Amino acid sequence: MDGLPTPRRYLAILAICCGTALAVIDGSVVTVALPTLAHDLDVRPSAAVSVVTVYQLVLVMTLLPFSALGTRIGLRRLYQYGQLAFLVATVLCFFARTLPLLLLARSIQALGAAAALSVSSALIRSTYPARQLGRGLGIGNVVVSSSIAIAPTLGGLVLSVASWPWIFAAASPLALLSLLLGARSLPEPLPRDDPYDVRAALLCALTFGLIISGLESAVHGGSPLIAAAMVGAGALIAVVFVRRELTSRIPILPVDLLMRPVVAWSALGGLLVFIASMTVMVSLPFRLQQHYGFLPGEVGAMLTPWPLAILLIGPTAGMLSDRFPAGILGGLGMTIATIGLLTLAFLPTHVSHFDLVWRMALSGAGFGLFVAPNARVIIHAAPHERAASAGGLISTTRLTGQTLGATLLAALLSVGVGTGPVPALLAAGLAVLAGICSLARLKTSS
Repeated sequence: MDGLPTPRRYLAILAICCGTALAVIDGSVVTVALPTLAHDLDVRPSAAVSVVTVYQLVLVMTLLPFSALGTRIGLRRLYQYGQLAFLVATVLCFFARTLPLLLLARSIQALGAAAALSVSSALIRSTYPARQLGRGLGIGNVVVSSSIAIAPTLGGLVLSVASWPWIFAAASPLALLSLLLGARSLPEPLPRDDPYDVRAALLCALTFGLIISGLESAVHGGSPLIAAAMVGAGALIAVVFVRRELTSRIPILPVDLLMRPVVAWSALGGLLVFIASMTVMVSLPFRLQQHYGFLPGEVGAMLTPWPLAILLIGPTAGMLSDRFPAGILGGLGMTIATIGLLTLAFLPTHVSHFDLVWRMALSGAGFGLFVAPNARVIIHAAPHERAASAGGLISTTRLTGQTLGATLLAALLSVGVGTGPVPALLAAGLAVLAGICSLARLKTSS
């Protein structure tokens, strides 16, 4: 059947949207609580950031392997398992009172989110008729942007009436609703007989895990020798992994797509954009509370204009990309973002709410003008049978950039420059590089 019949289709897309919102909200809602969490757990701010980075790290390590596993065992089954794992981990997060236990629970949460997120695009393809696929993917993009916009405000509201453990439970109703709706409504494509490449999955996880963990160890005061060894081992495994994938008929890492210059430039530009945005977004709660005396609830409200601007500009940017080259739109977006980031770097001594709102909105608008056309280029450049892998590449690029951005901010905090203008200045430099990548696509073809 070409898609699901109504009303089952509406229930299925609601279940998928709940799962997508769950993964996005839970990845960023804790950002607002980091200063409070660091104080209550009696850990350094740079260590508290690991609550964000471990979630992103596990997502990055397992997203592509889970995507391949979903094809093997069935999309709905993996999706439902992911939601159930998330609910169990939420209980552990709520009762965790030490940083190691909290990090363990966050890792399990991330595994559940990765299992669901890895097959969400494929489920949408099975839910909607082919003629309405764009509409379904568009709804998914709106859910992601809306969830990013809601997360800071939701975190601030929770902290204004409850203690930080409730932050982790804020999105759990979405998991429960997704489980209940998806049990009967989600499509269940027949599992394939293709063998699952366990070695490639392990190599993928080790590549991302060792490199990012090594960087994390370095910024958190670990042994420089051990950190360097982890990064070096990850790089060597990456070489083996890529060589293996180059000869694979259905690679877990979409090297066949990355060999196209337009996809490679787009992926690199997207990586730089998400590193820049995460660096700024994680640094602002510390800066606003420690230097300007904002309350946690106020900080959440002040962070909202950035993702809200992305939400508002994203659909327009997508429509513009149908008429104008994405290279030009991305270059213009990064120009706007660079100006916004520079104004954030040089805040006045006494900051009003309006001073922050227009700066955050300007920066977010610039990023929004880049992200939607950039994703469209990657999807459009992929053959139909590789569209799911292109979607996985977009998600992995986003998550890798966010993880590296949080790691970069932890390094800046550890050397004492993470609560001032330096993060915004570095983000502005990354935005310039992303703009160059965008313009480079003008000389390439898909």
